[in-house]
Amino acid sequence: MEALNFFVDLFLNLDTVLGTWVSTYGGWVYAMLFLIIFCETGLVVMAVLPGDSLLFTAGALAAITGPDGEPLLNIWLLLVLLFTAAVLGDGTNYLIGRFFGQRILDSGKFPRIIKPRYIDDTNAFFAKHGGKTISLARFFPFIRTFAPFMAGIGGMDWKRFTFFNVTGGAAWVSLFLGAGYFFGNIPVVKHNLEYLVIGIIVVSVAPTAYHAIKSRTKKPAEQVEAGE
Repeated sequence: MEALNFFVDLFLNLDTVLGTWVSTYGGWVYAMLFLIIFCETGLVVMAVLPGDSLLFTAGALAAITGPDGEPLLNIWLLLVLLFTAAVLGDGTNYLIGRFFGQRILDSGKFPRIIKPRYIDDTNAFFAKHGGKTISLARFFPFIRTFAPFMAGIGGMDWKRFTFFNVTGGAAWVSLFLGAGYFFGNIPVVKHNLEYLVIGIIVVSVAPTAYHAIKSRTKKPAEQVEAGE
């Protein structure tokens, strides 16, 4: 129950949670942010972590100065650390998929996390975008966690994977951190950051939800046409 409350609080009060972490843990907050981004991108069981909103909020806090006149977080250090976390996370996820992925899927040990529709959505994304999926998936929750895992299972060439991993990671981290940093000091954003964070979560999840609903409604229609 405590874990559930933590995740709910992390989603709904992310700005408050990060602000508390900064004041409580000081420099250790960088390691905590690194770990969250690494886990979301590197472990399929952590697909629920709020990567987009976390990056945006961290960028916003980097634009806000504390009582000592210094930014609450260093934007350049965030860029380097979280880009590294994103790239290492995807790389780890790929290797897990490459060497253990099929065994994990066949074992059925994680049915509540690795749901068939997540795999189907990711495969559909690969079918449509090919190798670019690794870069594009960064902007789609759940798919960004399962894409490198499925790339590993499919035996995608490591060099090709790394190219898309690095370019996608750079675009994702810099865009969301930069957006948070740019808007963080605008008064209306600063005083309503929690609502903006919730909005980012809704907008980022919407395309994935739409695709899932569309694929679910499409299958019965196809079955009817086939006379099944």
